[in-house]
Amino acid sequence: MKIVFASTPGQLEKVEELAQYFYSSILPLYFADEDIKEFEKHKVLFTTKEQLENFNTLGDAFRVITSLQTIISILESQDLSDKYSPVFEKNAKTLREFEIYFPFQFSEFVEALRVDNDYISIYSKAANHYLV
Repeated sequence: MKIVFASTPGQLEKVEELAQYFYSSILPLYFADEDIKEFEKHKVLFTTKEQLENFNTLGDAFRVITSLQTIISILESQDLSDKYSPVFEKNAKTLREFEIYFPFQFSEFVEALRVDNDYISIYSKAANHYLV
């Protein structure tokens, strides 16, 4: 007999939270707002209820969370040396295995870093909040 544990609602929320973080904190470092709008239009990193149901076990949800966190860590460092490429691609493959649309290749982020993005994105989180 094999015992498996179902993924928890908290884990599913974490996947959605990491996807939102990717849009607000990672993509604006590398891409213009027009590009990010296209990513939204094509539902990059969006998860449907059916996809979330594919995370049948605790391990499945954990693999997706870990893959997203690993990709985010690599891209936040902005030190995109070739040594990170295999790790990035392995984790991107994991996301695709769970039918999460992640069309990026490591080389796209390396190339995007070479372009001067010296503007504030509408997708970035606000640095401060005003109460009115």
